[in-house]
Amino acid sequence: MKATPDIKKRAKKLRNLVDYHRALYHEQDQPEISDEAYDSLLKELIDIEGRYPELKSFNTPTERVGGAPLEFFEKVKHAIPQWSFDNVFNKEELLEWEARAKRFLKKETDNVPNFSFCVEHKIDGLKIILTYEKGVLVKGATRGDGLVGEDITQNLKTIEDIPLKLSKSVNIIVVGEAWLPKSQLKKINEKRKEKNEALFANARNAAAGSLRQLDSRIVKERNLRAFVYDIDDLNIRDEGISVPKTQTDELKLLKSLGFVVNPSFAHCQSILEVEKYYDTWRKRRETEDYGMDGLAIKINEISVQKSLGYTAKSPRYAIAYKFPAEEVTTVVEDILFQVGRTGVITPVAKLRPVLVDGSTVSRATLHNEDEIKRLDIRIRDSVILKKAGDVIPDIVRVLKELRSGKEKPFSFPKKIPECGGDGSIERVPGQSAYRCVVKDSSAQLERKLEYFVSRKAFDIDGLGKRIVKQLMEEGLISSFADIFTLKKGDIVNLEGFGELSADNLIEAINSSREISLPRFLTSLSIPQVGEETAEDLAKYFGTLSGVLNASEEELSSIEGVGPIIAKSVYTWFRDLGHKNSLEKLLREIKVLDFKNESGDRPLKGLTFVLTGSLSTLSRDEAKEKIKSLGGSVSASVSSKTSFVVVGEEPGEKAKQAERLGVSILNEGEFLKKISS
Repeated sequence: MKATPDIKKRAKKLRNLVDYHRALYHEQDQPEISDEAYDSLLKELIDIEGRYPELKSFNTPTERVGGAPLEFFEKVKHAIPQWSFDNVFNKEELLEWEARAKRFLKKETDNVPNFSFCVEHKIDGLKIILTYEKGVLVKGATRGDGLVGEDITQNLKTIEDIPLKLSKSVNIIVVGEAWLPKSQLKKINEKRKEKNEALFANARNAAAGSLRQLDSRIVKERNLRAFVYDIDDLNIRDEGISVPKTQTDELKLLKSLGFVVNPSFAHCQSILEVEKYYDTWRKRRETEDYGMDGLAIKINEISVQKSLGYTAKSPRYAIAYKFPAEEVTTVVEDILFQVGRTGVITPVAKLRPVLVDGSTVSRATLHNEDEIKRLDIRIRDSVILKKAGDVIPDIVRVLKELRSGKEKPFSFPKKIPECGGDGSIERVPGQSAYRCVVKDSSAQLERKLEYFVSRKAFDIDGLGKRIVKQLMEEGLISSFADIFTLKKGDIVNLEGFGELSADNLIEAINSSREISLPRFLTSLSIPQVGEETAEDLAKYFGTLSGVLNASEEELSSIEGVGPIIAKSVYTWFRDLGHKNSLEKLLREIKVLDFKNESGDRPLKGLTFVLTGSLSTLSRDEAKEKIKSLGGSVSASVSSKTSFVVVGEEPGEKAKQAERLGVSILNEGEFLKKISS
């Protein structure tokens, strides 16, 4: 099959663009795009030249990664299943993982013992499983699908970090990571370039490709390294050694047996210590000779690990804390619309599916009409996609150099079917957003119900988006209250349910009938009311009745609320439909009064605004400290603000404070105030 004119044009533009960015990076040291985005452009060119060899010119910039097909290796069934870690991407998710572990321990053992954390670098290499009998290496394998891997014993024996015989005659199965030093990758590629051979795109692919070579002599020439970090199975065979009681003890034992253990690990007593370690290595990760994409965090005490066990795919006692941001390139195939829970319409790019940050992404938010105009995004445009753990990632740049002339400019329509009624939409006054004219479409209701049961609100385990949609389609729920009137008989015969899953869902619903006031206010999808505003309202009024009976003037006077939010809250609670819905819901659930933390609260009544970056603690840590001492944190400066805390590279808020005569604290003054 010959390449069409469009494909020929695309290949030429890709070749020119890759050459342009290569020159910026290697010759001028002024890159405009990330290494990941560059690699993504390169991959597309490789794919095109692979499908149409006639397009491959002598001076093409493409690079290819070699590697033998997996089926050439003998399959190995693992004695111990190989799990993969779940990921978190910020401190809040990390804290939730810790809380989830504690909840599980409480539920299963009625005891939550004190535990600490072993924190290691998450190496960007290839996972390996090594089996020793009487201290002698007998098998080395890849992870494969977790149950079955590939036997690469001969190749692993060429890695000098992997001992062929241990210092003790134990039977042991260990897990580690094989990796190629970045410095070694550079040397390998220099030699390959001299031989006019394809270059390796990155160290991880080079390591994986090397270990899948059929000729182990080639593997030996690559000088791979390996760290071992876990013990899957151990029989000490009367060797006079102690069975490790902690993860850090495991690392010490592994080192004493002759394995190479990464010295950069830490024993942290709290999540706060973990976060500090994370911040340190997020900035320093490029100084290491290996690639690392985050930290591997494990509960240190092995007795606690055993109590927590595993989910269907991951250990409950461990998590991968990923470093932020990864970029790739893809194509905008269409622009669709998503109706939110408050009727606001969000344009969403339908993308050519692309692997980014470990998952395949096919959609990205475009935020609003102004953002589309700012980026000049058109249907069929090639774009750079950035993902930092978000469910829907961002488009950060349009590659206009790759336009063919067939791209279609975009404009907002006047009607969207998902809005219900005649589908009419309108511009939100004073904003760049659009919303449905009709406020009760099925799409909006579905979003509201999804948010109502989500982690930020009622947090009903097992009641996710798919189940909400299914229950709506079956006519079982159409309001918040309906969720709490569900019976086992309503759902047990639905697709995907059985006796146990139906029991579990009903139990989860019933266990969620008590909720804090801030979470309850958040759950209602009141326009303009998110988690922080809900917290402000709850703290000020203390009870739900206080919020319900508040005047618009009183609401407006609350720091962090203001007239726009006040009007939204006041109007929402006086809408007849909302009043009826709320009345039915309150028959099923109990909203707990807000209770302030006890103890010394020297910052009570003071409002802080933070701007710029602090060197001694993160923004979230500063907020938590202020709130723990009775103060409040606002996102904007007003005459009611008590202090503006100014860090490095402060923004407009510092100037606003000066204009309004609000007291300004530098970092040192702020630290004294929160420690006095």
